[in-house]
Amino acid sequence: MIDASAGFMKDGPKNRLRAQDIHKIVDVFNRQLELAKFSRMVPFAEIEKYEFNLNLPRYIDSQQAEDIQDIAGHLQGGIPAADLDALERYWAICPQLRKALFRENRPGYLDLAVDKATIKSTIYEHPEFAAFISGMSAHFDDWRQASVKVLKALEPGSTPKDVIADLSEGLLAHYADKPLINHYDVYQHLMDYWAATMQDDCYLIAADGWKAETSRIIETDKKGRERDKGWTCDLVPKALIVARYFAREQAALDQLAAELEVVTASLAELEEENGGEDGAFSELEKVNKGNVTARLREIKGDIEAKDETDILKQWIKLNNDQAAKKKAIKAAEAELDAKAYAQYPRLTEDEIKTLVVDDKWLAALEAAIHGEMDRISQALTQRVKELAERYEPPLPQITGRVAELEAKVNHHLERMGFAWN
Repeated sequence: MIDASAGFMKDGPKNRLRAQDIHKIVDVFNRQLELAKFSRMVPFAEIEKYEFNLNLPRYIDSQQAEDIQDIAGHLQGGIPAADLDALERYWAICPQLRKALFRENRPGYLDLAVDKATIKSTIYEHPEFAAFISGMSAHFDDWRQASVKVLKALEPGSTPKDVIADLSEGLLAHYADKPLINHYDVYQHLMDYWAATMQDDCYLIAADGWKAETSRIIETDKKGRERDKGWTCDLVPKALIVARYFAREQAALDQLAAELEVVTASLAELEEENGGEDGAFSELEKVNKGNVTARLREIKGDIEAKDETDILKQWIKLNNDQAAKKKAIKAAEAELDAKAYAQYPRLTEDEIKTLVVDDKWLAALEAAIHGEMDRISQALTQRVKELAERYEPPLPQITGRVAELEAKVNHHLERMGFAWN
């Protein structure tokens, strides 16, 4: 019997099985596997005992264990050791990490040994956890090296369905025995990326080979007139070309964008600070260059309006700076766009394979799978913080604090001539 009711994704009002959910069900059925809270072999005698009622909860307890509150922990303080023992899968990989995070309080209870704000950094920077992350990165690199050869060997006439079948099964098996990480989650990342991007790329290669050809984007308006909206390349997007061949130009463009953001923020701040009834912009119907320039002409030579003049001139300077940077960004973008467009005809087949396989496919998968490592760290961090906050401070300390505050309130009331009974 299999209880797969917990494995799905929400799609509006419907629940849909993901690729990993289907694969897990098929694996368990074909291999007759028994997984806790998911599947088990049920003898006929047990079914007969329940009068042949096949309701799954009678045979598989899929309920999550209740997060039990410890009364002694609330009364006397300290995190129950039992709650920390439940995180054994983490301590098995990082045995010294537990000692770094907690210290003895009394038998069966521990205290957090670090500040709550440093829990995540303590975990992530601990040598054992760092070694685990490094090992997982090396593990992915092993799969990457084997996959690169296979993917770069694709040629016209290849069958994309066979490609993803071999690739996904290999990835699933590669992570099957790894601790803390669910190999079906890793498999899902590949299947999601396949559906979103990689599948179309493989069909392009199967049809035309490793060709990175650009095409113009032509849009037709309501009047039937065609407009050229630029260009695109499905197999090798512009961003890949820029990142590999024009990183310096992109960095300069990013710097201009950052400078524009600073100027824009300064302009908004100036308008906000001087936009009230008595502000320098109060006489303007709308704050724009034309109105500000006209106002400066009106108050030219007026000594009493010196402060207003200074603010309006500052606005003009910032506005001109903003316009200049926008113009520089537009020119830099056009230049970079032209360079990237001109690079495509120069690409060799090997360069296209590197851009697609290394820079596009495997880079995206690596980022997604490394995200699983972040989730592992975040899950442990969140649980440790939750337990620490749950049992601090203990009830006697809370009671003492309440009594202390009550005494202060009574004292203030007495000073104001009120007696509080």
